[in-house]
Amino acid sequence: MNLQERQPKFETLSGIEVKRVYTPEDGVKEYATQLGFPGEYPFTRGIQATMYRGRLWTMRQYAGYASAEESNARYKYLLAQGQTGLSVAFDLPTQTGYDSDAPMAEGEVGKVGVAISSLEDMERLFDGIPLGKVSTSMTINATAAILLAMYVAVAKKQGANLRELRGTVQNDILKEYIARGTYIFPPAPSMRLATDIIEFCARELPNWNPISISGYHIREAGSTAVQEIAFTFANAIEYVNATLARGLAIDDFAPQLSFFFVAQMDFLEEIAKFRAARRLWARLVKERFGARKPQSMMLRFHTQTAGVSLTAQQPHNNIVRVAIQALAAVLGGTQSLHTCSYDEALALPTEESVQIALRTQQIIAHESGVTNTIDPCAGSYYIENLTDEIETRARAYLEKIEAMGGALRAIELGYITREIQESAWKFQRDVESKTRIVVGVNEFVTNEPFRGKMLRVDPRVREAQSERLRALRERRDNARVQNALDALRKAARGTANLVPAILDCVEAYATLGEICDTLRSEFGEYKGTGVF
Repeated sequence: MNLQERQPKFETLSGIEVKRVYTPEDGVKEYATQLGFPGEYPFTRGIQATMYRGRLWTMRQYAGYASAEESNARYKYLLAQGQTGLSVAFDLPTQTGYDSDAPMAEGEVGKVGVAISSLEDMERLFDGIPLGKVSTSMTINATAAILLAMYVAVAKKQGANLRELRGTVQNDILKEYIARGTYIFPPAPSMRLATDIIEFCARELPNWNPISISGYHIREAGSTAVQEIAFTFANAIEYVNATLARGLAIDDFAPQLSFFFVAQMDFLEEIAKFRAARRLWARLVKERFGARKPQSMMLRFHTQTAGVSLTAQQPHNNIVRVAIQALAAVLGGTQSLHTCSYDEALALPTEESVQIALRTQQIIAHESGVTNTIDPCAGSYYIENLTDEIETRARAYLEKIEAMGGALRAIELGYITREIQESAWKFQRDVESKTRIVVGVNEFVTNEPFRGKMLRVDPRVREAQSERLRALRERRDNARVQNALDALRKAARGTANLVPAILDCVEAYATLGEICDTLRSEFGEYKGTGVF
């Protein structure tokens, strides 16, 4: 059976059946009796009244590799090319709490992000970049409190006003147990650390986003668009409940909560997904948690195009994929956007491929005309029907998870992971049967090898990092380091917020590994057994 004879599947990536044509009867229904205006509750059409007519989204290319110096050079290059915000990728040892010279770090230093083991590394990473004037996102979870403390310490040394620092630390540990795996501690102390950051930022860093609750990794693991929204919000409810238990009111911290979603290949479904997510979150925060400030109900989110959709086969096709996904994110009303580079299925991106990815955003912003009006897809019979359907299905998931006892209990039971695995299997089955076409992979295949340049990380990065750590440990005031670590250990045994104690350790030049080892000795390690 050839491609023309094969019966196509008329459904979205979430398995929502798509009718042949949509009419006014299919338009605005149950959850949106009227569309309203951008900047008004429930924010279906956007969280700002002017959206991109007033200010474009932040163009924030995710970057970091090898040493702090090399990543610093890449950041300066991107800023010179017109990027409007920084986004830091950390290597696996940094993410999992090991110094670059630890045995567990061998073979991984600088490979998937920049190696940061001490405040000295962070100082080199942001050398010549004024932190008081740039917005920085840091994709870090288990060690988020340490990296945030390092960032704050560098900002203090630069003389920045901490209350004006702008940026985000991902700090979403629950999705690590669901979909990613870079956890260190068991869930209870991990949730404590995550909540400590939210509480600390609410009081000390009012312009900083203390958490970016991530659906991106859930979707990359194989979930549908509906599951991405539902499981992300189930996790968000856990973080909100934990912070409320600290005595903060919802309006004290909800305006600082941010989210991270993917833009996948089903163009119209993705637009509807973002609109449905905004509306659902606004209603959850208002109806469930009693928020009164409009800012508390606004879903502010960063979007990244789908890394999992990139193909090693015919990689230049990825430029087109990324453009489609980026356009969906913009039409969906994102506040911040990263566009993947076409060569990322093969290696870390080169300067050339990063520039193309950034230019994709700039062309959409300045040449396509889609930013001239807000929510141009509103009123489409299909878009409105799909927006309602996604919200309805996401609500059903949330109700099921609530009946289980919440996201933590659903994770413990393996429910969320099983749902994601089932969706991933269905998608792969469709690709293998050619029910779903992936150009260059299962149809329109060529055997021509990729002849472009690829970025390679020098394996000597670890040697240089290890030497720097050795010199640091000899040069610093080790009595001060030990006192700070002892104070952290004592604080971990109690109930105090740990961020100030971690900041003291960082400013004494204790290393990331030393701080994590101190916490490991008190909290233990989670081994991924599937039982909390």
